[in-house]
Amino acid sequence: MQLSSEDLLRLNVLLANDVEAIRIDEQTMTVHGLSGTNEASVPLNPNCRPEQYLRRVRELLSSHVLGSPGGYPVFLKRWTRMGQAKGGQLEKLLLLGEPEAIVAVAGAAGLTDELARRAWWAQPTADIARCMLERDAVIKGEMGKVLADFLVEHLPFETDPLAIITTVRLILQPGLIDAETRMRIWAKGTHKNVYRLGFLEAAPNDLPEPLPPRRDYALHADKLAALAQKGNAPAALLAQLLDGPGQTFLTVSETLLRHPVNHDVVVVLLTVIGNYFRPALIPLGSSRDVSEIIRQAEGIYAAPSGELAALIAAVPQYKHEIIAMLVLAHAREALVSEILAKTTASGTLLQRKLEPVIAPLLDQYKALVEPRKKETSSRRRNR
Repeated sequence: MQLSSEDLLRLNVLLANDVEAIRIDEQTMTVHGLSGTNEASVPLNPNCRPEQYLRRVRELLSSHVLGSPGGYPVFLKRWTRMGQAKGGQLEKLLLLGEPEAIVAVAGAAGLTDELARRAWWAQPTADIARCMLERDAVIKGEMGKVLADFLVEHLPFETDPLAIITTVRLILQPGLIDAETRMRIWAKGTHKNVYRLGFLEAAPNDLPEPLPPRRDYALHADKLAALAQKGNAPAALLAQLLDGPGQTFLTVSETLLRHPVNHDVVVVLLTVIGNYFRPALIPLGSSRDVSEIIRQAEGIYAAPSGELAALIAAVPQYKHEIIAMLVLAHAREALVSEILAKTTASGTLLQRKLEPVIAPLLDQYKALVEPRKKETSSRRRNR
C-alpha cells in the first residue's frame, strides 16, 4: 500500500524546498521540515495502521535522501551512537526523520555548530544536548549556551546520578554559564552530593568555597616550587595538594568517598581521584588489593629513583604524604569491580560492602589533610 496521493505530493514539495532537517511527530501524525528559521508542516492522512504508514513515510524520505527505501537500517548500523558518521553524510541523516539518526549526528566527530542547530530543532532532549556539548565546535559556537541553558533548567528533574554528573561536568565548561548559576548548582550538592562529583570532574582545582592551604604548607613551599620548576611532577602535585586547591579537592572528594551512592558514582569517583593523582603514578603491577598497593608504595618510597628520589631528598618529613600520593594514583574501577559484580546494593549497604577498599583510601586522605603530630610537636618546641 502506497502513501495517499495528497501526502505524497506534499512531502515531495517539502523535500524540494531545500529542507535542512525533518522531524516526525508520531502522536499528531505530522511531518515537520526546517529551512533556515522557517518551519513547514505536513499533516498526514494515513490509509492504514499509523505505524505502518509512518514506515512508508520514512521509506519515502530514505529514497529521496539515500536513493533506496531500504537504505536507512543498513546506513544506521554503521554509525548509530558511535560518533563515526562522516561529515558529508551528516546533513543527509538529518533528513531521515529517525530519532536514532539524530543521535548519530549529535555524536559525530564532524559535528558543527550549524548542524547542532538543526539536530537540536529535530530532537531537543537532554541526551542530545549532553552529546553535542562534548564537541568543541558546539561549545564555542552559538549553540553552546543554548544547550547549557536547557540542561540547567532540566537538571532539577534529572534523577539518574550518572546523568547529573555528566550534565554538571558539561555545563561547567568555560563560557557556558555565569558565576551565579555555577554557585547555585554547587549549592545543590549540599543535599545531593553527585552534583559535587560533576565539579570534581570539570574543575578539580577551581572548586567553589576554596579552603586555605594546610597549615604547614608555607614551611616547604619554596622547596617544592623549586622542584616543580624543574619539571618534577610529583613535587608539583604535592605542592598543589598542600595548597588551597588541593585541600579543597581532598575535602570534597573525601566526603563523596565516605558516602557512595551507587555503582556508577563509585566508578566515576575513583576515576576522578586516580586522574588527579596521575602525576605520582608509578606502575605497581596489576594488583587490585589496596593493602598490597600500599605495601608496594612503601617499598618504592624506601628505594626511590628519578623525580621521586629528588622529592624525598628535599622534603623527607613528608614520607606519609608521598606514600599516600603513590597509593591514590592507583584509584580506579578495578579496585572495586569484584565487589560491585556481586551486589546490586546502593547507599549505606553499598558503603558497608566497599569498606575494605574505602577505609584504606581514607587513611591516605588523612595523611594528606592533617600534618603529622610528630612534626607539629617539633615545630612547637622550636618556637
